[in-house]
Amino acid sequence: MNNVKFSLFLPTGDFAKARAAAEWADTHGFYSVSINDHFFSPLASPQTPQLECYATLSAIAAVTKNVRLAPSVTAMSFRSPAMLAKMTATLDHISNGRFIFGVGAGWQRSEYDAHGYPYPNNVERLDQLNDALKLIKAMWTQEEPTYHGRFFSIDKAYNNPRPVQKPHPPIMVGGAGKKLLQIVAAEGQIANLIPPIVNGKDFAQDPAAAVRFDKAELKRRINMLNGFVAEAGRAPGSVEISGIAMVNIMRGKSEADAAVKATAAAMGFPNEEAMRASPVALIGTPDEVRRELRARIEEFGMTYYIVFPRSDEVRDILAKEILPEFAPTGGHR
Repeated sequence: MNNVKFSLFLPTGDFAKARAAAEWADTHGFYSVSINDHFFSPLASPQTPQLECYATLSAIAAVTKNVRLAPSVTAMSFRSPAMLAKMTATLDHISNGRFIFGVGAGWQRSEYDAHGYPYPNNVERLDQLNDALKLIKAMWTQEEPTYHGRFFSIDKAYNNPRPVQKPHPPIMVGGAGKKLLQIVAAEGQIANLIPPIVNGKDFAQDPAAAVRFDKAELKRRINMLNGFVAEAGRAPGSVEISGIAMVNIMRGKSEADAAVKATAAAMGFPNEEAMRASPVALIGTPDEVRRELRARIEEFGMTYYIVFPRSDEVRDILAKEILPEFAPTGGHR
């Protein structure tokens, strides 16, 4: 099994805060730091400040030494695949081999419409993602990169210097739909499993999606992924299981129980136990969170967690009382 790893999701609207959080994570046992790839914040209005993903990660790469840089996740539609191959190879050099290519098909239509990007249907966006990953891998690995696909083509698209990591940076694909699972099974190293987006809203905008995405559904999706990995001719365990979790940790039992109850009511969970067990949350006392993490690692083999601490205090508890048990050295490099 892979070592257990944690990625700290950074503030998305203020670079000074994002840099400070990344520098803190760099010395407090986190394996990676993450930031989303949006023009408009998925958590607020279109006018809310939102940093550009790759410019931010490049700046952070230059001021950190240990943490990996993991966009969560790149919207493939926003840049040409050839440009992404060049950008990601460069970021791998800036970070001295600490880049993880988190990527997905894109989903928030308001961004596409506002910025003049076409918004094909879900199937076509996924087909484009699949095509683009093959092109990017060619530019990462071939001396004279050439690829002719359904949507994208290159011809001797020299990409020097190629990435530091060999054969290439890890590919982390975000989502959980059937077609996306087939893509990560064939092309990726990490599956970041989140509630499937079926109505143009992620689970932060549509809490009902989080309610539906319970442990039974997560297990069903992992079993699907494992089947697709076998169909792709890859060895079992070739794709690491990752998840996203909102984190709220309180030292007192009564305070933790009250937070669970309030969160369950706000998100529409049927009861508090369902809230505690939700794959998109880690909530409770330190003991309860440790116990829940151990259960997820054992039951699902989920070893890579992108976390959203509710506050700096929660972040500190996570670093001091959770990470040392599960990722004592910040995970493997």
